[in-house]
Formats: sequence, C-alpha cells, structure tokens
Amino acid sequence: MSFSEKVVLITGGANGLGRATAARLAAAGAKVVLADIEEGPGQEAAEEIGGSFIRCDVREPEQNEQAVAFAVETHGGLDMAFLNAGVSTGCGLDENFDLELYRRAMAINIDGVVFGLNAAIPALRCRGGGSIVATASLAGLTAVPFDPIYAANKHAVVGLVRSVGPAYALESIKVNGICPGFADTRIIDGFKENLESGGVPIIPVEHVVDGIEALFLSDDSGVCHFVQAGMDPQEFRFRNIPGPKAVEV
Repeated sequence: MSFSEKVVLITGGANGLGRATAARLAAAGAKVVLADIEEGPGQEAAEEIGGSFIRCDVREPEQNEQAVAFAVETHGGLDMAFLNAGVSTGCGLDENFDLELYRRAMAINIDGVVFGLNAAIPALRCRGGGSIVATASLAGLTAVPFDPIYAANKHAVVGLVRSVGPAYALESIKVNGICPGFADTRIIDGFKENLESGGVPIIPVEHVVDGIEALFLSDDSGVCHFVQAGMDPQEFRFRNIPGPKAVEV
C-alpha cells in the first residue's frame, strides 16, 4: 500500500502529531481531511498542505459521522483514519479530583476513539478495507502515578484496538495503536522543562510520525507500537495471561 491518492481523515489535526502526520501523508500523495475543534489552526494547517478541513468535536458521535461523510463527499471515499484527538487531564483523585476535567478527558480520549471507529469503519468497508491508527501513549502500557486518569484513558485505547483489530482484519480493515513517550507536543507544555532538567529525552514529533506511517502501511491489526527517544518505533510485546488449570476435587 502507498499513500498516493488515498483519502485520510485525521482528528486532532490542527496541531502536534495530527498536523505533522497530515503534512507527511499529503507530501506522499494522500488526500487529507483535517478534523479539529480549533477552526483557525485547523483551516491554516489544511491550507498549508492542500487539504480540507471540517470542524469536529470528537466527543459528539454525530460530528464524527459528519467528518467521515465530508471526507467521502469531498474525495469519493475514505481509506485511512488517524484517530488522534487527545488531551491531558489536569485531574487527579481524592482531593485533586475535578469532575468536569475528568469527564472532558474521558470524552475526548476514549469516546473520541470509539465514536471515530464507529464512524470510519462503514466507510472503509465500502472501499473494501483500509487502515485506522489510534493515538494511545506509553501511559497506556504502564503505570502513571502523576496522572492516573490519563493512564486509564490510554489503557482503554490500547485494550480497544487490541480487541477489535483481529476481528476487523477479517474485512481487510486494520486497527492499530501508536504509543509515544514524551513527544514534543502541547500535551507536555506544563512539565516539559521539568522533563528536560531531569534528563528525560523529548521525542521529536517527526520520529512519532515515522511510527504512525509505518503502522498505516503494516499488515498487522490489533497491535500497539511504542515510540521512545533513541529507539526505532516497534511493536510492544504483551505477555499472555496465565491460562486456567483444572481444579482438583
């Protein structure tokens, strides 16, 4: 598979990983549709790459459906989707719990992926197959004590793509997840200096895009690739859970 003439929908496309991925795929010949709640930056990003833009709040199922419909109406179909919209939570537990921030994070980070899948899969099915990549995080592969709600969100995304990937592969629809560490995007703005002063390498956005591009072109479905500084993006190997044993009576 190549990206030439492929129609790609990218949520959270106005900034960060979404914008960088859009530029990469457009340069490779894809017809890119950016979907984002931020209209100004989204329109600007689309104009830069010769793509299209539609405002989309991924928290709303019908707006995900409208974004897919826009891609189909504009370009005749949909071949790929990058379900990338996401936020940090700013919300802890106990005395640091904030119900509004909690619901916002859950809605964008989890609902946005579920609603995006529901909207995109019928359109990919009409094309005879396609590829979906969802943005998870290293926080979906390990414990994150400083932001447990974010970790819960991203663990959910990881579990979702691993669960649905093998099933949709039977229809030639691939569903995979990308799990970056601390990439140089807005999501680390509040603690980037602390990371740097602590000697934690920040991952260049283009390095993460390498991993996203590879997943789109991969034959795998239901896998998660991690991205770390100084390492090639690669599949995270999950251990199998222990199987049952017969109970002695």
